Amino acid sequence: MRTAAGLTAGVAAGVGRTALLVAAARAVETYRPDALSQDFFAEHFVRAAPVSADWPVRPDQVPEGSADPVWGRLGRYFGLRTRVLDDHLLRSARAGTRQVVLLGAGLDSRAFRLDWPPGCSVHEIDTGEVLAFKQAVLDRIGATPVADRRTLAADLHGDWADALLETGFDPAAPTAWLAEGLLLYFPAAAETRLIATVDRMSAVGSTLAYEIKEVSESAPVRTGPVYVAVRQRLGIDLPALFDSDPRPDSAGELSGRGWTVSVRSPYDFTALHGRGPRPQPNDALAVNRWVFAAAAE
Repeated sequence: MRTAAGLTAGVAAGVGRTALLVAAARAVETYRPDALSQDFFAEHFVRAAPVSADWPVRPDQVPEGSADPVWGRLGRYFGLRTRVLDDHLLRSARAGTRQVVLLGAGLDSRAFRLDWPPGCSVHEIDTGEVLAFKQAVLDRIGATPVADRRTLAADLHGDWADALLETGFDPAAPTAWLAEGLLLYFPAAAETRLIATVDRMSAVGSTLAYEIKEVSESAPVRTGPVYVAVRQRLGIDLPALFDSDPRPDSAGELSGRGWTVSVRSPYDFTALHGRGPRPQPNDALAVNRWVFAAAAE
C-alpha cells in the first residue's frame, strides 16, 4: 500500500499545493483564541506532505502574527471563508437538504468535522492523486466521517456528471453544491460548463456557493506582499495559477436560469463576525467575491 508520503506528487505542485496552503491556514486558525473556524484534521495533511512539513500549524509558529502576509492576512481570509461556507452548508442541511457535493474538495474535512443532520451524504470530487493522499492521511489517524462520505476522482474541467450519478447522487433531490477556491483557476469555458452542469443536475431547493475574482488584478496587486511572500516562502505563484481570461458572468447566468443569486464581498463577513481581514492598499483580496445561489422553480 502506498503511504501518504508516497502520494504527495499530486499535492506538491500547482493547484494541488494550494490545498496544503489552505490546510495550513485552517490549522493555524483552529488554535487562535478568537478562531472563526476549527479544523483539527488540517494539520495532519500539512505534516504528512514533505513539501509542507515545516509550515506553521499553530499561531505561535507565526512570529509576525496577524501582520504576517501569508499566515496572518491570507490565512485569516481562509479561516473566514471556511466559517462562511461551513455556515452556508449547514443552513442548507438544517433546512432539509441531505445531499452535498464538494466540487474540487481538496483537503476539505467537512464530512468529518461538521455537525451534519442524520441521513446526509457528502460527495467529494477531486483528482485521484489528491483524494488518495487525503485518504491515506485520514486512514492513518483513524478518522471516521460524520456523514455518508462518497469520493469521486474526476476532472472537473470535463464531463463528470455521469460519474457522479454512479456514486449514488440523486438529481431529483435538493443538493448543496460548493466550489471553494476552484473557479479562480478555471478557464472561462470550463467555468461556464461547470455552472451549466450544476444547474442541469439541481432540483428545486438546491443551493450553490462558489468563489470568483470579479476582475483581473492589477500589476501592483500581483506584485504585492501577499503574493510575493507566498511565492518566496512556499513556492506557489498564485497569480500564475489564476486564469487571466475575461471572466464569464456566472452569477448572471444563474439568475437567467431562475436561481436567486447574492454576490458578497469577504469584507461583508469580516464586519458580520467582527474579525477577519480588512481592506488594504493594493489589496490581494479586494476583487474576490463569494456567490450564493438558490434554485427556484
